[in-house]
Amino acid sequence: MTIHAASFNELKLDRLSREFGTLNALKEVNLTIRQGEFIALLGPSGCGKSTTLNILAGLLPATGGGIWLDDKRIDQLRPEERGFGMVFQNYALFPHMSVEDNVGFGLLMRGMSKAERKKRVDEAITMVRLNGHGHKLPGQLSGGQQQRVAIARAIVVEPPLVLMDEPLSNLDAKLRLEMRAEIRRIHNMLGATTIYVTHDQEEALSLADRIVVLKDGVVRQVGAPDELFANPNYLDVAEFMGFRNRLTGTIASREGETAVVSMAAGGQMVGRVRGDAAVGDRVIVAMRSDDLKHAAEGEGFPVRVASSEFRGREYCAFGSASDGTDLAFLSHSPLVAGDQVQVSADPARVLVFPDRTQ
Repeated sequence: MTIHAASFNELKLDRLSREFGTLNALKEVNLTIRQGEFIALLGPSGCGKSTTLNILAGLLPATGGGIWLDDKRIDQLRPEERGFGMVFQNYALFPHMSVEDNVGFGLLMRGMSKAERKKRVDEAITMVRLNGHGHKLPGQLSGGQQQRVAIARAIVVEPPLVLMDEPLSNLDAKLRLEMRAEIRRIHNMLGATTIYVTHDQEEALSLADRIVVLKDGVVRQVGAPDELFANPNYLDVAEFMGFRNRLTGTIASREGETAVVSMAAGGQMVGRVRGDAAVGDRVIVAMRSDDLKHAAEGEGFPVRVASSEFRGREYCAFGSASDGTDLAFLSHSPLVAGDQVQVSADPARVLVFPDRTQ
C-alpha cells in the first residue's frame, strides 16, 4: 500500500473561539490530538461541534485562539494550504464526473502526473471496496457507495487529518452500521488521524479513541468511550451517554461517593454521587432504561405502566412515576397498561447529580 497518512506529532487547539455577533458559538476550546487518534466531537445541535470542524477545515475563521500542527500555526492558512481531507454529510461529489475523476480531483489540482494520479486513485478505490465502479457517475451509486467515494477522495491526498461532518446521517440504519465499520477499518489501515462530528452516542462510542462532549460552545468532558459511558461527570454528559431516566429526590445519607436518596416519586434509590451534593440536598437521579428493571414488591419505587413492547429477549416498558415523570425500563414479561409495578436499578449504575434547577 502506497497511500498513507501524512505524519505529525500533535494537533493543538489553543483557546479556540468563534463569535457570531453576540452569540459565542465556541468558547476558548483547548484540545490536543495525537497522531493516529480517532476523536469524536459529540453533542446536541448548536453545541459547537460543526463550528469547530469548519474552523479546522478553514471554511470558517476563528475569532479567538489558534490551531497548531506541531510547531506550525495553521488557522491563518487557506483551506488548500492545510492539506486536510474532508468528508461532508451530503457527500459533495461532482455529479457530472466519474468516480475516478471525483476521487482524483484533489490530486489534479495539485498538479500530479496522470500516471501517478491513476495509481493513487486505483488504490483509494480499492481501499474503500469500490472496484469496478470507477467509470460510473455518482447518480448511478447507492448512498453508501457515494459515501465511500467521498472517503476515497478525502484520503487519496494523504492528509495529516481527516475531518468528517456527520457522514452517516443520510444513510439507513443497516448502511450506517456497515459504514461505521468501514470508516474505522480505513482509519486503521492508513494510520490516519480523524476528527468525527456526530450527535449519535452509539457512533461516538463505537468509533472513537476519545470522545469530546460539547455543550453551548464549551467542552464539558473528554475521555475514552468506556470512561465516559460509565463515569460522566455532568448531567448533560450523562444524558448523551444514555442516562435518560431522570427523577428528583433528596439525599438521606452519604458515605464517600455512595448516597441513599429519598425519591420524590416514593421509595429510595442508592447511587454514585457526581459532584458535591450533601445530606439534605435536592438531587437528580439518572439511570439508563436498560439498567432500570421490573423489581420485586417493596424494592425501588412505583411506576404506573403505559405500554410495553417486545424487544426480542426482553420487554421495554414505558410508564410514569407517581410524580408524573416519564420513564422507560425493562421487564422479562409483558406488562399491561394501568399496571403498577416496582422498579429498581443496580446502585453501581445509578448516578446522583446536584439539582442545579432550584
